[in-house]
Amino acid sequence: MYAIIRTGGKQYQVAAGDTLRVEKLQGNVGDTIELADILMVVDGENVRIGTPVLDDAKVTARIAEQGRAKKVVVFKKKRRQGYRVKKGHRQQYTALIIEEISAK
Repeated sequence: MYAIIRTGGKQYQVAAGDTLRVEKLQGNVGDTIELADILMVVDGENVRIGTPVLDDAKVTARIAEQGRAKKVVVFKKKRRQGYRVKKGHRQQYTALIIEEISAK
């Protein structure tokens, strides 16, 4: 059984026991959260597709980690102008462990 979920403007295919990193969600490590934007649930031969979401399906996940990704360096330069800008960015993320997919 697996589901297609939407969070942080992206879509992910998840199954029970999977670990995935998503855009930062509110909560502390160990908290249980419910993801409500379920686009599709597949259970063997039974496939349910939402229009656009399934109202009676939910995915339960536990927050495993709140962290920041590796630094991305942004460097801008214009030749012969003396213009150089160097910036860095570290994106925040939440690591989730999928515990249960329930669809009625």
